Amino acid sequence: MTLPTPSAAASLEVTDEIGSIPDTSMNPKGSESRSPGRLAWKRFKRDRTGVISAFIVIFFFAIAILAPLIAKLYGKNPYTTYASERPELLDAFSYPAGANGGMSSEFWFGIEPQLGRDVFSFLIYGIRTSLGIALAATLLTVILGVVIGITAGYLGGKTDYLVGRLIDILLSFPSTLFFIAFMPVVYALFIAPDEEIPTWLRAIALIIVLSAFGWASIARLLRGQVLGLREREFVEAAKVTGASPRRIVFKELLPNLWTPIIIQSTLMLPAYVTAEAGLAFLGVGMIDPTPDWGVMIARGAMFYTQDLTFMLFPGLSMVIFVLAFNLLGDSVRDALDPKSKR
Repeated sequence: MTLPTPSAAASLEVTDEIGSIPDTSMNPKGSESRSPGRLAWKRFKRDRTGVISAFIVIFFFAIAILAPLIAKLYGKNPYTTYASERPELLDAFSYPAGANGGMSSEFWFGIEPQLGRDVFSFLIYGIRTSLGIALAATLLTVILGVVIGITAGYLGGKTDYLVGRLIDILLSFPSTLFFIAFMPVVYALFIAPDEEIPTWLRAIALIIVLSAFGWASIARLLRGQVLGLREREFVEAAKVTGASPRRIVFKELLPNLWTPIIIQSTLMLPAYVTAEAGLAFLGVGMIDPTPDWGVMIARGAMFYTQDLTFMLFPGLSMVIFVLAFNLLGDSVRDALDPKSKR
């Protein structure tokens, strides 16, 4: 028993003889109802900023997915130190011998100082790593937040009180400081302190830590929404008909929570991209030689006074992606909730 969906009003034409009749010639669908999803999609398509941002975001995810294929067609990989095979690529000070960081038809974005790795292939694999970790952390965070938030709001009582206090404690933590402090703790759960940390473990640890400290905000929002929804007539009617709590949650409550869930997700992913890059920059996330946005920026910061090129491309690409995704999140919010226009 769900809330009724709004329908689009039929266009009416007033005439002197007949009065108000449907104008089927101007609106062939007549009074055909439109779902909230169709109305939101129509509003989104009219937002030029949102559409452009969506294309930019899709472009970055396409690069991340197709990175191995692009690198194969390009003929370079992010791990080979081309300067060791061809010393003429670097000058006497281990900087690219060519102009603009060694950019050429062979090395599109130039080569890295000292090691001589190809910047373009390192960048596309770095996008793949950063977006993969951020996307996985976002999905896990949303799942935790939805489950905990709906459970606390629906059950109420002591459960709601305990979850509320836990959320307050997590939101009071300085997240960046605890990210740095808890990363070695997570590593120690899997391997001995004297062993080298594998790349897959670093990625999993990042996802776990980001999700563990990130679910509280979305859980708090959904808890408040459920506290209001559980007193509505359609929920009470479902209880009277003998519906199980599981059916009430999945059939009555969850369909009315998709808007805040989607909006929070679109705002959370770019935040995780910057957080993951920040941890890599500080040396507690992904580390060299793993391609990563944060690794490239950290390496570029060592050489930017002499060669800005190696830091320019990862920094500029990350700014473009985060800005586009934030604008996309604003557009999605406006499309799903027209009352919150910018």
